[in-house]
Parts: sequence; structure tokens; C-alpha cells
Amino acid sequence: MDNAVKQNKVQSLFLGLQHVLAMYSGGVLVPLLIGTALKFSAAQMAYLISVDILMTGVATLLQLKRTPLTGIAMPVVLGSAIQSVSPLINIGSTLGIGAMYGATISAGIFVFLIGGLFAKLRAYFPPVVTGSLITVIGFTLIPVALLNWAGGDASAKSYGDLSNLLVGLVTIIIILGFMLFAKGFVKAIAILLGIILGTVFAAFLGKVSLEPVASAAWVHVPTPFFLGVPTFHTSAIITMIVIVLTSMIESTGVYFALADLTGRKLSAHDMANGYRAEGLGVILSGIFNTFPYSTFSQNVGVVRLSGVKTKQPIYFAAIILIIIGLLPKFGALATIIPSAVLGGAMFVMFGTIGVQGVNILRHVNFDSEKNLVIAALSIGGGIGVTVYPQFFQHLPQTIQLIVTNSVVVTSILAVVLNMILNGKINDDGEQVMDGKIVEKGLAQ
Repeated sequence: MDNAVKQNKVQSLFLGLQHVLAMYSGGVLVPLLIGTALKFSAAQMAYLISVDILMTGVATLLQLKRTPLTGIAMPVVLGSAIQSVSPLINIGSTLGIGAMYGATISAGIFVFLIGGLFAKLRAYFPPVVTGSLITVIGFTLIPVALLNWAGGDASAKSYGDLSNLLVGLVTIIIILGFMLFAKGFVKAIAILLGIILGTVFAAFLGKVSLEPVASAAWVHVPTPFFLGVPTFHTSAIITMIVIVLTSMIESTGVYFALADLTGRKLSAHDMANGYRAEGLGVILSGIFNTFPYSTFSQNVGVVRLSGVKTKQPIYFAAIILIIIGLLPKFGALATIIPSAVLGGAMFVMFGTIGVQGVNILRHVNFDSEKNLVIAALSIGGGIGVTVYPQFFQHLPQTIQLIVTNSVVVTSILAVVLNMILNGKINDDGEQVMDGKIVEKGLAQ
């Protein structure tokens, strides 16, 4: 093998590892929250986390590899959807564990079947909509970064401890140092280097324990229906369909964000393939007793900061996730990274996503007060429900699941306001008002 090819593969491997570390804490958070709430045993939790990581890798591969029906073929990483936590806990505690997985499998089938129809919504995402949506995706993740930066558990006595704030700050300084002063490949892996060196710094402060690595098993084999055989209940299925619909809307924003970064023009067929791949991932998650997957928005920040927009690093990320899922000791290595380190890295990544959305909005004609109203209300609504979700506390729980999701609120407000104020949208993605084209093209 040519030395240049070898070097390229090694670089892609490190870039893939950077993607894994960026999504790892979010990826294992869902099984940890649900398993703890449902009082899973230690053995069940070990299985749950390992198989969740493995199936995350498999679901990511489904998105990377294009087939006639599946795969958006962009640098996307999938992980467990955080919006599924509350409803799955409710289903599991009232109808049983099997009902969770029956509802998940049903929801996955639903996503696969409506992927083509849902993709037709592409025409309703001109720049004023996609820019607002991507801005909200980035900036509403900032509280998650701050939560981790201060320690990860707001109820813990150590939350907000000065040592946590220092560790996060040092991590940010390291990342910014590599971003501003390094070149080439070293600059591209600034996040990875920041996480590694931040963890080393935290170790000197006594904030790193190797016990999880020592206690983890060497090998793990996934087994279908290991935790429970699926049962099917109408109420649970409807609830999970609502959840996967919110995930599809969020994924739409991520697709457009990556398309904007990579300079790719998304077709309805591309998006339909992406939705169907996510549907297959959700079906597999139910079969192997994990939880619904969706495209992870935080990894858009990795693509933005690294400047590497090819799929090869994501293939390596998927392979790393599969290996971690089969070899729990390797997975445990990622768990020793302090929350403060991850929070510092997230702070940089999520901020860049928000700024990317602002950059798209720069190309919108804000001399038109209509576009100003669309962006102002949709961004304000998305950020508002993130900061104060209690605003809707007296609505039915199913409706709350929709209206407290910032991405969904922004999408609905932006699309509806755009249709009302800017007119209809033709098949070429052009705004048409009174028979005249007022804005051309979608954010690509």
C-alpha cells in the first residue's frame, strides 16, 4: 500500500475517533437514564450500553452506504434519540419492557414507510427556514454543554465546583489553541486532542478513575430480544410514532446543515433514503433491545471544525463503535473522560453549529420584514421552549413532547410562517407570491 494512502487512512482513523468521542456521552446517556429509571440489574445495564453502542455503529453504516432505498451518503453519525427517554420510561413502567420494544419496532416501520412522503417537505425549507433551524439546533445545545462542563449532574454536591470549571476551561483553551495555531491534520483533530489532553489534566487533579476499565468484560455478544420479547400496544405505538416524527424533523435540519457544509445539493430522493436508513436503525434497535436512533447534530460541529467533509472518517467511527460494542473494555475507556472535559469540547462545537445557521441567514433578504418576522419568531420560539418548557405544562403529555422540542417548534413556526408570509413553494424550491418568484433555491 502506498505511504500516502496509509497516512490518509491513519488520519481518517483519528478523525473517526474524534467523532466517536464527540457523540459518546450523548450516545450512552439514553440507555443509562432509561435503564436506571426502570431499575435494570448490573448485567442488564452492561448489555444495554454495549449493544446500544454496537447498534449505533450499525445504524451509522446504514446511513453511509447508499442503496436504491436507503442511505443519505453524507458524514452523519447516529445515536440514541434523547427525546425518547421520558415516553419510553413511561411505557416501560406501565406496560412492561416488552411494550417499549414493540412500540420502537412499530415506529421504525412507520419511518421506513413514510420516508418518501416526508422527503417531499424538502420544498418547504428555503434559507430563511434552514438558517433559523440550524441556528436553534446549535444554540439550544449550549445548556447541555454547560451542564456537562459543571460536572454533568446538577443535583451533585460537586456540580459547579471550581475544579470542574477549570478542567472545562483548560479543554477549551487547548482546542482553541490547536484551531488557531495548528495546521493541516493536527488542526483537524483539535477536538480529539483537546479531549485527550483535557483528560490528562483532569487526571492530575484526581478526577479520572480507571476502575470502569478494570471491571468491564472483554467480550460481549449481542442477542435479539435479550431483555424482553416485544409486545404491541396501540397507545405505546402512537406515542413512539410521535417521537420518531420529531426525530425526523431534527434529522432534516442536520441534513441541511451538512449539505451546506459539504456543498451538496440534496434531492428528495436523498432525504427519503436518509429517513429510511433511520427507520431501519430504529427497527434494529427494537430487535436488539436498545432505543430509537436519530442523526446526531453535535457531530455537525466536528465536521465544521475539522474541515474534513468526506465519509471515510465516519466509516472509521462506525467501525470503532462496533468494536467498542463487542469489546466493553474499549468502551469503558471512553467513560473515564470527565464530564467537564466533554462539556468544554461541546461548548466549542455547539457554538459553531449555531454560527453556521447565522451564516446561512446572512444570505436571506432581511430588507423584507416578512423574513425578519419568520426568523425572529421561529428562533425565539425554539430557544424559548428550551429555556422554559414549563410554559406548556398544562397541556397533555403527548402534545408536550412535541411543543417542548426546540427543533420541532422552530421547524413548524418557520415553515408555516414562511408559507403564510412568503407564499407557496414550487417543485424547484422557489418562493412564489402572486405568480412571481420572490426567492430562489434552498439552503444546500
